[in-house]
Amino acid sequence: MSSTVTLFFSLLVAIVALTAVATRLRLPYVILLVLGGLALGFVPGLPDIKLDPELVLFLFLPPLIYSSAWLTSWREFRANLRPILLLSVGLVLATTTVVAVVAHGLIGLPWPVAFVLGALVSPTDAVAASATAKNLGLPRSIVTVIEAESMVNDATGLVVYRFAVAVVVSGSFSLAQASLQFVLVSAGGLIIGLLVGWPLAWLHHHLDNAPLEIAITLLTPFAAYLLAEAIGVSGVLAVMAAGLYLSRQSSRFFSSNTRLQADAVWNVLVFLLNGFLFLLIGLQLHSILGTVASRTPLILIGDALILCLTVIGVRIAWVIIFDFLSPLLRGRLRSGESLPHLRNVVILAWMGMRGGLSLAAALALPLTIMGGSQFPERDLVIFLTFCVILATLVGQGLSLTPLIKLLRLREDGSREREHSLAHLAAAHAAQDRLNELAEEEWVPEEDLTRLRSKYEDKIAALTTRKDDNGVADERDGDRPAARRRLHQELLKAERNAIIHLRDQGRIDDEVQRQVERELDLEEQRFQADL
Repeated sequence: MSSTVTLFFSLLVAIVALTAVATRLRLPYVILLVLGGLALGFVPGLPDIKLDPELVLFLFLPPLIYSSAWLTSWREFRANLRPILLLSVGLVLATTTVVAVVAHGLIGLPWPVAFVLGALVSPTDAVAASATAKNLGLPRSIVTVIEAESMVNDATGLVVYRFAVAVVVSGSFSLAQASLQFVLVSAGGLIIGLLVGWPLAWLHHHLDNAPLEIAITLLTPFAAYLLAEAIGVSGVLAVMAAGLYLSRQSSRFFSSNTRLQADAVWNVLVFLLNGFLFLLIGLQLHSILGTVASRTPLILIGDALILCLTVIGVRIAWVIIFDFLSPLLRGRLRSGESLPHLRNVVILAWMGMRGGLSLAAALALPLTIMGGSQFPERDLVIFLTFCVILATLVGQGLSLTPLIKLLRLREDGSREREHSLAHLAAAHAAQDRLNELAEEEWVPEEDLTRLRSKYEDKIAALTTRKDDNGVADERDGDRPAARRRLHQELLKAERNAIIHLRDQGRIDDEVQRQVERELDLEEQRFQADL
């Protein structure tokens, strides 16, 4: 057995073991994966793992961004669009500029290289934010802002990064041209994502084959990313737009069987990709330290400390300033929903974790510039980028749990209320459909009586806010085809009712998916009992 296969298996075992420990300790698992990678990097005899930056960007980024977009609430995204843009565009540009000034004035990097470093460390990491925020019990409006910011600012950061690297390599820069290109690249990415998503939605409508449809969902983010990058627009925004659009339409084209299987496949895939990405980030430290071994350790530590404090400080200052100067973040992070003001500001200011995108982009820096000379201070830029990732991901990540406990942040209960509302509307819709079908000859009388009783009990329980999952014993061997048809008609009415509530904005996308999954499970149990 080759050493590569052995190493791959060892990494899988490490991912499972470290995640189990993180679960036991109630810590975000990405933090232990990075720390585990750091420890493994110093194990004697371990092969030197070198990441191909292009492979990292292509293999990890599209599916992880797509998964985050798929699970993002469109209602929450739209309601929080302005604060999201303030953080994902304004803060990225501000961080790039301030870091460049500090890197040039205090660390001594040339101006173009300083802007490259600023672009590398300015975007927060979508994977780290999603994996951390959801496990901490934060209010969903905060989670939406954090996740959406991380998705959009990946695109902003990469565009700025490309311009900064081009300046270093070519030695020329035009602000007007760069600004126009930024708009075109961003808008082009969104358009490409929608152009990819629309025909795929049509295709899913005409398919009813779970393995084939799941395979299409696995290929979709790569197709959107490759097409956008080939044209020269933002692949990240293309993947995000495709994910948001198809997620919105999926309730109308996925069968319950396909939806349940796809959820399981994507859950495992995202978990493994997250595991490999953050474990590999930690493993890079050993080789990165070797590239800067000739420098004075105290100076390196001082430079890293200055940069980390700058990155963290800019985010804190940005959130606080716009909290006082703009109504966009004042008192509300979601239209119509009052939230504890100061607590949310503190969490938003502190959730600035960097991750795999920053490291992959740093490793992708060209070795040479025009004239054949080496890229200035390339090794130092990579080292400082890794230090920012380590400080923000591990340092800030470990402090989040005690900070949330100190601030007493918790879910506001709106998800539970909307969950009950969705089930109640679905039960009423099923009851109405049952009354419409009562005169049909194919409807068994005994099933009609039993199902009427079932939905009356369910509505009564939901009205009095009792817990009732709406699952009844469906075992009856008589007239299975008619019973199956009747049950499917009722479930169809229930699904249409919750989609209607979702489209009206009365329930959140996440609540809609949760209730939809419960109806899917009910359908599968019913079919298994026939």
